[in-house]
Amino acid sequence: MSEGETTEQRWLLLIHRLPSKPAYFRVKIWRRLQGIGAVAVKSTVYALPANAETQEDFEWLLKEIVAGGGEAMVCEARLVDGLSDAEVQALFDAARDADYAEVAKEARGLAAEIGANATPEKRAETRSQLGRIRKRLAEVDTIDFFGATGRLAVEALLAELETHLVEDRPMTEESKATEPITDLKGRIWVTRRDVHVDRMACSWLIRRFIDPDAVIRFVPGKSYAAKPGELRFDMFDGEITHEGDRCSFEVLLTRAGLDDPALQAIAEIVHDIDLKDGKFGRDETTGIASLIAGIAMTNKGDEQRIGQGGPVFDNLYQYFRQKRG
Repeated sequence: MSEGETTEQRWLLLIHRLPSKPAYFRVKIWRRLQGIGAVAVKSTVYALPANAETQEDFEWLLKEIVAGGGEAMVCEARLVDGLSDAEVQALFDAARDADYAEVAKEARGLAAEIGANATPEKRAETRSQLGRIRKRLAEVDTIDFFGATGRLAVEALLAELETHLVEDRPMTEESKATEPITDLKGRIWVTRRDVHVDRMACSWLIRRFIDPDAVIRFVPGKSYAAKPGELRFDMFDGEITHEGDRCSFEVLLTRAGLDDPALQAIAEIVHDIDLKDGKFGRDETTGIASLIAGIAMTNKGDEQRIGQGGPVFDNLYQYFRQKRG
């Protein structure tokens, strides 16, 4: 099967009715559903992508519901009308991004506690806490069925924190900065499907300022095996991806040696939309976030999204250029 083809998505649906009492049983089942990564597509209907492992999870949960006095059934389905596969996948990505955001919040809090002259005792305590955060990240990754964007930010934060603890140096934005890449033209660029703000902005930057004829391929986020010569961006283990608390667009600016103030202003907006940490707080961010969300909602194809997003970033670039003048 070629990269452009996709298999038909099949879903497992758990349809259930729980007894009104005891209340703790309802909470218990809700927590179990969260733990296996299921999302609600209706008030009493939960979905998982169909495979042997998820089927086993639902079957165990069904037995638990029935044993507790409830009713449940599990069925395999193909979506025909109403919700689309992309919309259900978006529910999974949103749920995992929320989980990743919580882990990232913990990581940032831990980083803030570590000073340049932290005692050995404090460093040992931090390593212990870091191990706990890593364990939580692994748990979320297990139920991240479609490769949600939030994982990149957490991995970058933890990698930066681990390097800081090993090398005994301050946590700074520039601490992981790398030398610009000089051979960016004529490359095959690869990124994850279902692009959103960071990947849209990177794609625009590549074709607008780096290589107008660049080939950009969109591939699965979790199962793709990189080919020789490809340059991956905004992907886990990619050559250009999140570093520390910087999004992929910020990193790409550095690697391409682009120091245009207008591009830096765009980078700050992309950062705040992508990482949701309010680091820069530009007035334009909310409006641009709404535009990007609208593009993602109304365009299923990645090239369509990039095509629609290009004029947004073009106009934003001209706005900041003239604003400086």
